Amino acid sequence: MPHPVTRVLTLLELLQARPGLTGVELARRLEVDERTVRRYALRLAELGVPVEAGRGRYGGYRLMPGYKLPPLMFTEDEAAAVVLGLLAGRRTGLAVGESAGESALAKIQRVLPAALRERVEAVTDTIGHTSRVADTPRPAADTVLTLAAAARRRRRVRLRYRSWRGEETERELDPYGLVFHSGRWYVTGLDRLRGQIRTFRLDRVASAVPLADGFPDPERFDPVAHVMESLASVPYRHEVRVLLETTLDQARRRLPPSVASLSPAEGGVLMVGRAERLDGMAAMLAGLGMPFTVLAPGALREEVTALAERLRSYGAREPGAGRAPA
Repeated sequence: MPHPVTRVLTLLELLQARPGLTGVELARRLEVDERTVRRYALRLAELGVPVEAGRGRYGGYRLMPGYKLPPLMFTEDEAAAVVLGLLAGRRTGLAVGESAGESALAKIQRVLPAALRERVEAVTDTIGHTSRVADTPRPAADTVLTLAAAARRRRRVRLRYRSWRGEETERELDPYGLVFHSGRWYVTGLDRLRGQIRTFRLDRVASAVPLADGFPDPERFDPVAHVMESLASVPYRHEVRVLLETTLDQARRRLPPSVASLSPAEGGVLMVGRAERLDGMAAMLAGLGMPFTVLAPGALREEVTALAERLRSYGAREPGAGRAPA
């Protein structure tokens, strides 16, 4: 439920954007009754913001004539940083809520001084992108804020969580940290229902309620590392075991933890991962630029051999071979 102060500020925003809204309309937008709207208007007046209320059932609320809020005091660098941050969040999936980024951008642009607003709008109108907009589901802002506060204060939360099968369960979680990876938000911590450290996608959290119970500080626990390892262990069709003829440091530079687990082995580094398609795994191994030996499965060796044959045939072609006549 929004804090009363938040609703008072929302009322101010509504009066700036659409002066003349009636008490009924404001009550509906703020999700309160008309008496509460009147109380919020009085609160604004106490803060020095003169609100005029029209008489009668259809009388509307508006700011007193001549009153104007001071412009938001951003430097050009600060305004550009905020706008670009909002745009980047929208494209990468880092944003929360369905339209929070767009409404925040509109509010900032509305209160900027005219000259600065025009320059900032020029950025949003002319900037080009080489990446596609993230189409991953966005978590609710309240979910992110609740879990972040609980992780910081070491407070347990009660989650209602929907699995990828659509099954909903209720569980208590000791949240150790939030992680954003590849367009998705995750929370990791001790799942009291399973008695294990688990990772949950925030867009599948139906509700998160903070509890009074605390939990001890998980010393030296790395939420990012755990989430990456969890993603690497997601079940796929094939389990892959490959011996890389390199050092552990070199292998880690080329292979992130979300792709495979790496460990020292006789003759190099043992790579253990999972793959849905072996042809894609063969192409990835070929792109590492280091000698390797496929230990399992045998079908991956066949895919690597087939890829090598294709590359050899491509490289042996004469210039212009295979082109259709003009």
